[in-house]
Amino acid sequence: MPGLPLAFAQPLVLLGLVALPILWWLLRLVPPRPRRVTFPPTRLLADIAPKEETPARTPWWLTLLRLLLAALVILAAAGPMWNPPVSTASARAPLVVLIDDGWSAAASFDTRLRAAGELVARAQADSRGVALVPLSEPTRDLSVETPDAAAARLRLIRPKPHAVERADALPAIGRLLAATPEAEVIWLADGVDLGRGGEFVSGLARLTQGRPVTVVTGGVRPALALAAADNAAGGLSVKVLRADPDGAGVGTVRALDLRGLPLGDATFAFGGSDRETDARFDLPVEIRNDIARLEIAGEASAGAVQLLDKRWRRRTVGVVTGSTSETAQPLLASTFYLGRALAPFADARIAERGAPVEAVAQFIDQRLPMMVLADVGNVAGETRERLARWVDDGGVLVRFAGPRLAAADDDLVPVRLRRGGRVLGGSLSWEQPQRLASFSHDGPFAGLPVPDDVTVTRQVLAEPDSSLGDHTWAALADGTPLVTAAKRGKGMVVLFHVTADTRWSDLPMSGAFVEMLRRIVGLSGATVGPDGGPTPQGSGETVAPTRILDGHGVFGPPPPTARPVAAGYAGRATADNPPGFYGPPEGLVAVNTLTAADRPRPLDLAPLGARIEPYRAAEPQDLRGPVFLGAVALALIDALVVFWLAGGLARLTGWRRAPAALLLGATLALAAAVPPPAHAAEPARAADPAADDFAAKATAGTRLAYVTTGNAEVDAISKAGLQSLTVFLGQRTALEAGEPMGLDIGRDELAFFPIIYWPIVPDAPKPSAQALARVDAYMKQGGTILFDTRDAVEATPGSETASPGMKALRDILGSLDIPELEPIPREHVLTKTFFLLRDFPGRFTAGRLWVEAMPVADPDGPEERRPARAGDGVSSILITSNDLAGAWATRPDGQALLPLVPGEPRQREHAFRAGANIVMYALTGNYKADQVHVPALLERLGQ
Repeated sequence: MPGLPLAFAQPLVLLGLVALPILWWLLRLVPPRPRRVTFPPTRLLADIAPKEETPARTPWWLTLLRLLLAALVILAAAGPMWNPPVSTASARAPLVVLIDDGWSAAASFDTRLRAAGELVARAQADSRGVALVPLSEPTRDLSVETPDAAAARLRLIRPKPHAVERADALPAIGRLLAATPEAEVIWLADGVDLGRGGEFVSGLARLTQGRPVTVVTGGVRPALALAAADNAAGGLSVKVLRADPDGAGVGTVRALDLRGLPLGDATFAFGGSDRETDARFDLPVEIRNDIARLEIAGEASAGAVQLLDKRWRRRTVGVVTGSTSETAQPLLASTFYLGRALAPFADARIAERGAPVEAVAQFIDQRLPMMVLADVGNVAGETRERLARWVDDGGVLVRFAGPRLAAADDDLVPVRLRRGGRVLGGSLSWEQPQRLASFSHDGPFAGLPVPDDVTVTRQVLAEPDSSLGDHTWAALADGTPLVTAAKRGKGMVVLFHVTADTRWSDLPMSGAFVEMLRRIVGLSGATVGPDGGPTPQGSGETVAPTRILDGHGVFGPPPPTARPVAAGYAGRATADNPPGFYGPPEGLVAVNTLTAADRPRPLDLAPLGARIEPYRAAEPQDLRGPVFLGAVALALIDALVVFWLAGGLARLTGWRRAPAALLLGATLALAAAVPPPAHAAEPARAADPAADDFAAKATAGTRLAYVTTGNAEVDAISKAGLQSLTVFLGQRTALEAGEPMGLDIGRDELAFFPIIYWPIVPDAPKPSAQALARVDAYMKQGGTILFDTRDAVEATPGSETASPGMKALRDILGSLDIPELEPIPREHVLTKTFFLLRDFPGRFTAGRLWVEAMPVADPDGPEERRPARAGDGVSSILITSNDLAGAWATRPDGQALLPLVPGEPRQREHAFRAGANIVMYALTGNYKADQVHVPALLERLGQ
């Protein structure tokens, strides 16, 4: 229904409501008006007061009650449902489900997966095919598949950490729709447009002409994003973006360092219809420079994360001038122009009055990363040597020309210079001022628009040679360089061949001057190139991915498809370059989901002409039961009213009926007091609906199980750990297990599960003898139980020294028929069931895995070593203390639930692999052991 999350399974039944006026008219005629017959003797009865009166017509309120009863019956027959799933136009046509799986869908991706799962389940019930189309995979071959295969693939779909170019998937969608002309299209959209949304909508409208199309959007919290972080003089600010003005209005942005430690919080608030706002961190510059990650609290999306590298640090730049006229006219001085140009992104320290040599030495002592020398000639003496070493150690020296530099003979410049200068009207003159013509594609200015308002009247010329072009970052129209640079050691020397004021050019008054200095400042402290210098953007050097964000904004190892990026990469993240940190720790390059210019907008769906439905955040609820109960209640009320109007209540309470009523009450009380026969309880137990539901759920597919201990925290970790292990098995193996189930070993049937995880809680009560008997029978009938004491104790069962967890385990095992145990041998089949493993770590690595002891091989046999696994059975008992479930457990956003000890880089991955080997071992037995004996088998067969 429009405006309400209400639908009907059989809407045509609602036509019965049209008959309610007719029903009203009929009810008003019952009972009929009595016919009057004149009989004179009845005049004697007129003075007798009647004890009862019967109305001539049915009371209006009783008629209304009956109409309401009839309406409820009609509504219940129509099958009302609250929060109904996405409806389809046909029950026979194949479904083509388009899924937005970019960063903007990540925060509510569970809701989208639930909607897709409901569509697949309905397709399975209707026996029709399904084609799942993740729009982030435009090159995938699309085809209609069975609902079972679609459900298995749906479980593997994860949100991508980058923006999805939907239009790239149009060719594949067109081929799919051409192959299935009767298919119905349902698009699970996120409602966000980052630039090409209109192209996709119009293209999809052309492909789906004449087909039913449904777009599911809205109904969930709109996505938020971060972009355009700016470490300005007063504080660090970041843009908070939203596509839908009806989204969340307030929130918090959290700042973290590289280790994930919080450094500060900043709140933000949107205006009524604003789609962007600012969050500002008022922190000291030293703390701001340590910020490596900004994230919106509670927003599990890669778009809600802004990573910062050294390019976002606010650097301190020392400015030294060699001119003495700057104090007389400060507003025309080079320090004024440089200070204003550097202010938006750096802290400029202007040298005090005095010799330039003293200022340079002072800035070197302060360990500044960048220094600007405006028309400073020779830096002589010991300071000259210190300045050269400072550059070699990674400093960036920027020099501006002027009369002093033109007359000096200083080699601390990127190229050889001609003495004097080129002046408009001089010996080496131009007829007209020269304009800035181009920026080098290999320099840091690549991509900047070339301004048409910058002219040069005088410059310092460089001596032409074969390497001049390699050092030129900006050139004039006649080909002479305006900006040159060269690497020196780990640092760099940059030269502007004009002054920093307006005497030689009007470059200091243009916006390009600010952007040029911004990019040069970004080089200070940046990644060091192969020959020691800072690596400018476009230099050709690349850095490999180190830590990559997934769709939910969680750091993880880089996927195999991630490619290196340029050392100065500043573009938007893509499938080949997902967001994250690239490069070595001392020179990380941050790649973000959004660039500073990106602004998400609402997706315009009008050209598609589709039916729009919202996502349902809650589970569908069938209302037929409550409506029927309401109808039954009204029917009972109607019966009581009729009984009362007929005088039945007075007759029932009369004194003559009292003995019968007392007799009836005594009979009912006696029947309630007599206990049922003992044998009558057996059928009730056999028909226990809870046990039937448990059996139906457990046998619907292969499931892992865990023993509920009564400790809510331990049980939650066990459940989360087995859920994550189930997902890992679905991604790495052919096993598609169902949702793990918790077991009460004293009540639930254990035989449904191939392996049971039992975390030992020291203070938990010991299971009853009946429960332990059930466990013993389960293990003898082929089941496997993995006991985990979770305390990383290296002690054999039966050792004198044991932890509380091991003591509790001994108490349990003392009531079971347990075979001899041993630490798992290196040649055991468990070490190679699926992955090749040496040990079985969990949260801890000190513990060992104990298994059923294997018989020693015959010493007279051909080999002295023990077999990989004796017999055809599987060890019925496994014991560890490494807390496997604690290592597997993750939160819904994908982050680990518990830390690891000692926390080695791949410890959690190895824990998952250990879990996969254990599960595959319990399911497949020791078939891998036969591979060890292939040479002996072939020898016996004579081959």
